[in-house]
Amino acid sequence: MTTGNDATTVPSTGATPTPPAGATPPADADARRAAQGEPPAAGDTVTVLATADAELTARLDRELTAFNNRATGADDEAELNVRVTDADGELLAGLTGWTWGGCAGISMVWVREDRRAEGWGGRLLRAFEAEAARRGCTEVSVSSFSFQAPEFYRRHGYLDTGRREGIPGGHVDHHFWKSLRTDPAAALRVVALVEFAEGAVEAGQRYEDAVLALLGRHGGRVERRQRTGDGRTEVHLIRFDTRAGYHAFLADPERVALRAGLGDAAPDARVLEVQEV
Repeated sequence: MTTGNDATTVPSTGATPTPPAGATPPADADARRAAQGEPPAAGDTVTVLATADAELTARLDRELTAFNNRATGADDEAELNVRVTDADGELLAGLTGWTWGGCAGISMVWVREDRRAEGWGGRLLRAFEAEAARRGCTEVSVSSFSFQAPEFYRRHGYLDTGRREGIPGGHVDHHFWKSLRTDPAAALRVVALVEFAEGAVEAGQRYEDAVLALLGRHGGRVERRQRTGDGRTEVHLIRFDTRAGYHAFLADPERVALRAGLGDAAPDARVLEVQEV
């Protein structure tokens, strides 16, 4: 256990078990040791810190940014912050966030206690969204604890995309998303309960892989896709920007052709319109 500026250092013993005779050595011995909870290789040291490490943070930021840029082809990551000051020059409210590759994210939003209920939260959001759109972003994401402002984001057109239980005090971390291209009020969310025909489970799963890939052309996206242990049933949570997009997806000629190709082996689906409660 560490306190204050203390750090726990775990030196390497360099000891590794000898593999059984005839065993094939792993392609990456370090990865194998880590997976099995074994000590690192000789000369390597693990240090656990209880304080901020500016050098570590800066290095990880550089390394992960470079990795992300190579993986996505997007290298336009930039800060996007909004500051509000009062007549005396004191900070009244603020928002911090970022833009990257057509996406925007909100990190923190704060309004001074004596100036709350004056609409500053909404003004901060509108200023942030306007600048994000000017930079070419098409969507915004944000998270908010249940004791913070989840209803505030819902009122401003943000849709729930997930939640994390177990926050201290019995609270929940809510995750939100908003399109900057379409009217959030026009969004449609559906749950599809898909049953695969007996003897045609793999064919049905391949069909779902193919048709779900068509959602993007109609303003749709899969938020969750889950499958039962026997593979016979799937549950899809899907969001469309508009109801028209949903109907266009149903009528998509490629989707229709894929379904016709399966004939009687095509999956049965029950679709329900749902909303957050």
